[in-house]
Amino acid sequence: MEANSGKSTTNASSLRWKILRRNLIRRSSSNSEDKSEMGIQRISRKATYGFNLIPFHLMKDCVEENVNPMDSSRNATLCYTLPVTNASQLILYQRADDMAHLNDFEVCNRYDIDNTGLVCQWPSEDVLAHYCLSHTSIFRGKRVIELGSGYGLAGLIVAMTTEAQDVFISDGNPQVVDYIQRNVNANSGSFGGTEVKPLMLHWGQEKDSDISNTFDVIIASDCTFFKEFHGALIRTIKSLLKEEGPSEAILLSPRRGNSLDKFLGEVKDSGLHFNTDEMYDAEVWRRHQGFVEGDDSWPNYEMDHCYPLLVRITR
Repeated sequence: MEANSGKSTTNASSLRWKILRRNLIRRSSSNSEDKSEMGIQRISRKATYGFNLIPFHLMKDCVEENVNPMDSSRNATLCYTLPVTNASQLILYQRADDMAHLNDFEVCNRYDIDNTGLVCQWPSEDVLAHYCLSHTSIFRGKRVIELGSGYGLAGLIVAMTTEAQDVFISDGNPQVVDYIQRNVNANSGSFGGTEVKPLMLHWGQEKDSDISNTFDVIIASDCTFFKEFHGALIRTIKSLLKEEGPSEAILLSPRRGNSLDKFLGEVKDSGLHFNTDEMYDAEVWRRHQGFVEGDDSWPNYEMDHCYPLLVRITR
């Protein structure tokens, strides 16, 4: 795929290298770099935009307790207003700066993981959170785990609004799990009787652990993009779902070329069952149609990369 800027045509891969270089090196932009900025914005998949299904605002001058001031300067504090009667506001700390840090890459190499959980709050997580709010009965009294949680918005919403028995909010990146812990601490008075546990979990390595075959519901968003992780993710889903009684995994993932289809083929080969749904929520579909028809609040919107399909996986 190529991105056009003016009369010139720039290769997509070269634009992505420009994105990486821009994040690694802070420098004043030159005229030549300014000319390709439009192309970069078109090719970049960073979630600067989203479906904005749950209202939130940025909390200014919010000081997090027991956090190094230097670290706090890199963070943003978001306050979500949940559309639920008597619900508390949800506080979410997340990475705010627009720079990649060498330590991030070192952690990724050490643990053989990706860095997407730190980059931003991805749109599919917003849609998953909205879906969970719209289907609270799925989780009531159940044991729930979110995989690849990022900052944990959906898992926190399940914990705060559905009367789940307990909710594990997991990721394979220790830096991300640190944010999850801070977000759990920030909302600890809003979980009622639900026990909430941050968890560092590497897909494919949970066999015979104390959480194997114990979950009624697994949730995850945009976890099928990297094809090299498909097998491990499927093994994790199969290992975590309860064997006795009904259990299911609820995934919201864009197609992203053939990545989702390839994942579903591997799900079938593993002996699990699945179904997919494109029009699973009227409001999500309405906003999707608006972006497709030219709503410029999301200028680089493409269904293939941005609109998550609902996937439900059972034994």
